[in-house]
Amino acid sequence: MNNYPHPIIAREGWPFLAIAFAVALLVSFLSIGWSIPFWIIALFVLQFFRDPPRVIPQNPGAVISPADGRIVVVEKAHDPYANREALKISVFMNVFNVHSNRAPVDGKIETMQYFPGKFVNADLDKASIENERNALVITAKNGQTVTCVQVAGLIARRILCYVKVGDTLARGQRYGFIRFGSRVDVYLPLTATPKVAVGDKVSATETILAEF
Repeated sequence: MNNYPHPIIAREGWPFLAIAFAVALLVSFLSIGWSIPFWIIALFVLQFFRDPPRVIPQNPGAVISPADGRIVVVEKAHDPYANREALKISVFMNVFNVHSNRAPVDGKIETMQYFPGKFVNADLDKASIENERNALVITAKNGQTVTCVQVAGLIARRILCYVKVGDTLARGQRYGFIRFGSRVDVYLPLTATPKVAVGDKVSATETILAEF
């Protein structure tokens, strides 16, 4: 299932971890000194693919953060996926953040739209419309529309999404992953009240982005 029991390390990382540690071990047999950079790389891969369990807020009106990172946008904007004016909140993930993506609300996926694109720095506003991205338009339990967009970053090379149109999501449910640096945009009704500001650091599932 998509909401698998958390193994601390994301399943997407096991092939990369196996290769990184195998290479580090192999070089260690040849030279301890030369192996140090390879062990550093292996440890970086290990921290990148960590996927710790999170506590879900009990506030029924809360929209939770779909990703770890830093808030780079809180503004009124056009939601091109649901064709409406909306409150846009964007979370930028650097390579040291957890990259597992979580559902921001309880609700049903109405549409899914994938767009191939560029790989400019995800910290830039134009990444939302120019980069590779995958958008979910969700009808929340209260009937409100929430759009959640995975956006690839400068060195991200694959957006992974494990859900489909018609699926019902639970807040905090793990639904996807973006490999190596990225961004997630959330579009909410204009009546939603933001609970974060630009520059704030947020944690997936545990931080409340806004309230209905």
